[in-house]
Amino acid sequence: MRLSLLLLLLLPGPPPALGMEDAAFPHPGESSQPPPRACPLRCSCPRDDTVDCDGLDLQVFPDNITRAAQHLSLQNNQLQELPYNELSRLSGLRTLNLHNNLISSEGLPDEAFESLTQLQHISVAQNKFLPRSLRVADLAANQMTEIFPLTFGEKPALRAVYLHNNQLGNTGLPPDAFRGSAAVATLSLSSNRLRYVPPSLPPALERLHLQNNLISKVPRGALSRQTHLRELHLQHNQLTDSGLDATTFSKLHCLEYLDLSHNQLAAVPAGLPHTLAVLHLGRNRIRQVEAARLRGARGLRYLLLQHNPLGAAGLPAGALRPLRDLHTLHLYGNGLDRVPPALPRRLRALVLPHNRVAMLGARDLAATPGLTELNLAYNRLASAHVHPRAFRRLRALRSLDLAGNQLTRLPAGLPAGLHTLRLQRNQLRALEPEPLAGLDQLRDLSLAHNQLRVGDIGPGTWHELQALQVLDLSHNQLSFMPPDLPEALEELHLQGNRISYVGPEAFLSTPRLRALFLRANRLHMTSIAPEAFLGLPHLRVVDTAGNPEQVLVRLPPTAPRRPRAEGP
Repeated sequence: MRLSLLLLLLLPGPPPALGMEDAAFPHPGESSQPPPRACPLRCSCPRDDTVDCDGLDLQVFPDNITRAAQHLSLQNNQLQELPYNELSRLSGLRTLNLHNNLISSEGLPDEAFESLTQLQHISVAQNKFLPRSLRVADLAANQMTEIFPLTFGEKPALRAVYLHNNQLGNTGLPPDAFRGSAAVATLSLSSNRLRYVPPSLPPALERLHLQNNLISKVPRGALSRQTHLRELHLQHNQLTDSGLDATTFSKLHCLEYLDLSHNQLAAVPAGLPHTLAVLHLGRNRIRQVEAARLRGARGLRYLLLQHNPLGAAGLPAGALRPLRDLHTLHLYGNGLDRVPPALPRRLRALVLPHNRVAMLGARDLAATPGLTELNLAYNRLASAHVHPRAFRRLRALRSLDLAGNQLTRLPAGLPAGLHTLRLQRNQLRALEPEPLAGLDQLRDLSLAHNQLRVGDIGPGTWHELQALQVLDLSHNQLSFMPPDLPEALEELHLQGNRISYVGPEAFLSTPRLRALFLRANRLHMTSIAPEAFLGLPHLRVVDTAGNPEQVLVRLPPTAPRRPRAEGP
């Protein structure tokens, strides 16, 4: 059974004619006049398949309804229940109009519509299906086009209403839709067909979801009463600068989270409240960020500006100066050619991947000594243009991502407190111990997809990496196992190299190894020495798939046998 509009569809007029069926043929000798239609008392039956019992003040469901009925209207009566035994006879019903009765949830048996397998349209608006004591109403993912006032109105206990993934337009939301339901704190209207923010929203709202609509405007005053609002989701709409004004958000004195991403904004909105902590502006058309627009949002902690056409001049010096408490700045894919100057001093995470940064000077990061995360992946950094003191002041840095650049050697002056260093997909041809000296807290090092050979790894390169647990050397040009790996190593990635032999002493320096990945090398059936894994009591995974021959893997007796040693 498919109900196109459950609870809320009001049929706009009399049911459509579907043609005459099951005509009665007279017996020989009888009158050619058809017998009178069987029709419930006081009701009208204009067609064989239509029964109209509108406005008769019926208190009991009518009997004697023909089994051939396809359209039944009982609106504007006083029915309090739907008897299952009567409904079950009407298996051919296609439309059922119960609008404006007294039917409550108690009067609606669980199996009420079970036998109505042909039912396509039903209207039960203006009934009492939703009791006054209701706290949560979830009617998401139906095909609703209209909400009636009493559906969610006059429900003083109602706290949350979920109407996302329907077909609601602004005309389907009357101004008094939530009258008498002042306690509603969560309202989800996402993925509908709204073209502007509806007026007369519940005043106690704390979370409002309006994403994935067609909204191009927030009418003046539409959010003026929602002073308790903490989360506002407006992403994936059609908002432009003209659809907002300086008062749109100015009265939202509790607002903490605002998502305006995936719209058509050309500037940062004005009138942002000082309580705002998270502001999503990604994937708009913003070309320049003005300090004046951010001055009111002085408490902002997370600013996401990714995929805006900022270019070289879009983030001038001082543009973010009002944001003294800014923690995280996302500038992914903004066409920047350098690290923005004069960033807030308390910044902790700077995310700048997929830009055009080609140089890192000695003082480019000096203004942000408290950085713990720096992501410069997939830029245009070459070793010759990374200053040896570029990272010198970043003593709090724990994660550095330089993947996808044009580095031919490890950067100098790496902070001693690093935990994660990502250098995959560069052009590294050699590793020397000096750049890694002092990194005794490094736990995760990725050097995948470079051009490293074992002979290019200098003696003692791994010596000071006493905390290293994960090492990724996959997709290089290694022809045998790198020697003298760190003792704390637990996970070693060597897939996609040229390794053809693993000797008995290959893992003597790594007794804590748990996972080893050797797939897609040049290993054959007897390429791994039988004694290779004897000193590895914690080894759980050995992946040798994708080699020229199936590789025989013998795990230590104390380790559960979970090798991945499939053939090619």
